[in-house]
Amino acid sequence: MNHNRTDTSYKSGFAAIIGRPNVGKSTLLNQIVGQKVAIMSNKPQTTRNKIRAVHTTERGQIIFLDTPGIHKPKSKLGDYMVTVAENSLNEVDLVLYVIDATEKYGPGEEYIIERLQQVKTPVFLVINKIDQVHPEALLPLIDEYRTRYEFQQIVPVSALEGNNTQALLDAIFEQLPEGPMYYPEDLVTDHPERFVAAELIREKVLHLTREEVPHSIAVTVEEMKRREDGQTVYIYAAIYVERTSQRGILIGKNGEMLREIGRRARVDIERLLGNKVYLELWVKVKKDWRNQERMLRNFGFYDED
Repeated sequence: MNHNRTDTSYKSGFAAIIGRPNVGKSTLLNQIVGQKVAIMSNKPQTTRNKIRAVHTTERGQIIFLDTPGIHKPKSKLGDYMVTVAENSLNEVDLVLYVIDATEKYGPGEEYIIERLQQVKTPVFLVINKIDQVHPEALLPLIDEYRTRYEFQQIVPVSALEGNNTQALLDAIFEQLPEGPMYYPEDLVTDHPERFVAAELIREKVLHLTREEVPHSIAVTVEEMKRREDGQTVYIYAAIYVERTSQRGILIGKNGEMLREIGRRARVDIERLLGNKVYLELWVKVKKDWRNQERMLRNFGFYDED
């Protein structure tokens, strides 16, 4: 495939995925691109940076920005996450506003709709988790949202099951302008391997730890190098927490929790890199890092601004 502006049948553009935390934005993204790009968790506010994922077919290319969930921030990190999400609305050809079919319209949705009123970009309402509700329950929900905002399209999907995601892609392509292939056709994300490896480690921590730990963690890959044999990748990564007690939880009795985090992360990273991986994890304490701008910059949260 080789496309440029002169190929009038080829469409391309940028779509931001927005919504409240935990509505399934990352699950939708992973379903569309066919592999894990954004980490998934049943805990809200998993995504902290814009994750760019690329979907390329014969008819065109869609670059997705999966933004942090829009919520009322409680820390400097929270402020940053909301700013990233809201800024993305002005940078794209289309906004996909994802909601949870099992949730009623409430203050969180009101907050997002108010911000959408300022946006000139077309907005699709994507109703996710339709596998969890009776089809008849969707009609009052659709009516409710129609009275709140003039959506370009309303598309019900199940990101987890893949139901109707092809119809969503068809609708997106119809909306996009003619344009070039921005990224190589085999690229699924423009984030470096280090970033994705760190995200996969963070995902395992989110899955395995209790409520008091998840939002207090950051993961940095300090070193990543291929051995001379070309078959093995050595990764040294640090997991940062805010309190000593959290460090104890992550390490676990006789180091069992940290070993399990490493074991699960290694499987996903090996799949990502196509190499055998030697993964070494350390847990470090940085008190109240989420409210320290210097630490946030060190962890890469302000790189784009």
